[in-house]
Amino acid sequence: MKIAVYNQTGKEAGEMTLPKEIFEVPMNADLVHQVLISQTANMRQVGAHTQTRGEVRGGGRKPWRQKGTGRARHGSTRSPIWKGGGVSGGPRNDKNYSKTVPSKMKRKALFMVLSEKAKNNLLVVMDSMEIAKPKTKEIAAAMNKLPIKANSRLVAYNSKDKNMFLAARNIKKTGVSEARNLNVVDLLNYKYLLISKEGIQELEKTFVK
Repeated sequence: MKIAVYNQTGKEAGEMTLPKEIFEVPMNADLVHQVLISQTANMRQVGAHTQTRGEVRGGGRKPWRQKGTGRARHGSTRSPIWKGGGVSGGPRNDKNYSKTVPSKMKRKALFMVLSEKAKNNLLVVMDSMEIAKPKTKEIAAAMNKLPIKANSRLVAYNSKDKNMFLAARNIKKTGVSEARNLNVVDLLNYKYLLISKEGIQELEKTFVK
């Protein structure tokens, strides 16, 4: 598959052939969904935490004797049915939501999403993304000249170019990631993928084995 290459002025500066191992993989929605669910589950942070009756302070003394009072028998004031007692079945921060997916499946799903981006003209390739200084205003102006309109976009920069990360991270509706760290979640959260020719070479070097 061939795709146009743009320079930082927004004009076409030639074209390049995309590696078919990455950008010509047929879609399998079930696999992409499975990888998406696993990655979002692994990113989940659990903050809510309730104490059980064994963790609530106090309640060591039996509130009243077992028989003869006419009242229901109780062994502790920290039972879940008591005010100030523990919580039964509440959220716990020690619960593990992580899911394991084989690396080959994750890589295949990534290629599928990248292929869909290229197929639907949602992939914009730059001849270079190197900038001398991390100027957000300059990068924002350059993006407005590209065929991505006002939609959300993910900038996949070369791992050597930290200035691009510093310049693009504060732009509205723009995500930033190293090309070698691209994943299904980030690609699906943004409509366009903006990447350089070197970034595609880094993708090929990282994922194609």
